[in-house]
Amino acid sequence: MRALVAVKAGEPTDVLRLESRPVPTPKAGQVLIRVKATPIHASDLHVLRGRYGFSPGFPAVGGHMECVGRIAALGPGTEGLTVGERVVAAVVPAVPGPPVDGTWQEYLVADTRRLLPVPDRLSDSSACQLAVNPLTALLLVTRELDVQPGEWLLQTAAGSTVGRLVIQLARHLGVRTINVVRRRAAVEEIKALGGDEVICTEDEDLVQRVAEIAGPVGVRKAVDCVAGPVGAQVSQSLAPGGEVVVYGALSTHRQTDPAALTIPLQARSVIYETKAVRGFWLNRWFGAASPEDALRALSQVRGLVADEVLSIPRGRPFPLERFTEAVSLAEAPAHGTKPLFVFEDGRDEDDR
Repeated sequence: MRALVAVKAGEPTDVLRLESRPVPTPKAGQVLIRVKATPIHASDLHVLRGRYGFSPGFPAVGGHMECVGRIAALGPGTEGLTVGERVVAAVVPAVPGPPVDGTWQEYLVADTRRLLPVPDRLSDSSACQLAVNPLTALLLVTRELDVQPGEWLLQTAAGSTVGRLVIQLARHLGVRTINVVRRRAAVEEIKALGGDEVICTEDEDLVQRVAEIAGPVGVRKAVDCVAGPVGAQVSQSLAPGGEVVVYGALSTHRQTDPAALTIPLQARSVIYETKAVRGFWLNRWFGAASPEDALRALSQVRGLVADEVLSIPRGRPFPLERFTEAVSLAEAPAHGTKPLFVFEDGRDEDDR
């Protein structure tokens, strides 16, 4: 089989090689999946650079998040699934937990406890993106912060993939959103998506605008994917006893010094107003959640996408041979399209 392998840590286009490898054999409790489509996330690329929260150990097949495919073989004694069944594999490595295989290969061995059957009416493009961004949005809003109908939720990076999903989910749940964007051109787009209020940091003061929208006390709940000074302003905008969950650091994605990945919080505000700033990382959630709870959450996401509550933008397909082009698209500014590695005939299920 063909596999896209990183021979060492470094810039993806420098260290990735297209290799031929033996088709792996599933063990008890595992299945062999014929991969159909798998996305290229920015986090996948940071893993290859050695700048993420875990290292797969090199050489390593790329893609440590998710894919969709059909079961090609069952491991000894494996029950509850059938050959030919269409499944999503959530292969986000649990931390702490054992290593898992990368998805950028034609065949993948996966644990049955990380598999979710998906209906044929869901396109490959949507199905292969179920297990990371939509799940993150769901967990942030409902599990991490338990935002209730009518409450305000402040979020940064509202135009990101997770940000857009948060807006859609919040609208479905009756949650009001204050959405922070960097560019004035993005404001109308976020409002059209269903964002209640939009703050543009290009020409508006975040703290002042939150006070105008939600009242001088501020908001009780927020999610931040930017960190740096913007993350600090989100903390300032919290009401006493409020909390912000930080799940990304977009402002520092090109930063190579770990010591520079900071949020300059105001100590007085945190201490005297007892505000909470804490992190969320999907890998650690998988490490703490039981397999049953993880599948329940994934099933909930599958239902939201199937019912069109959450809309996943259609990805752009690439064969493995064009990995350099695909990787470049994954990090192109405001590209708006998720590159996908596709196998077999390269067509999405929608095109049949």
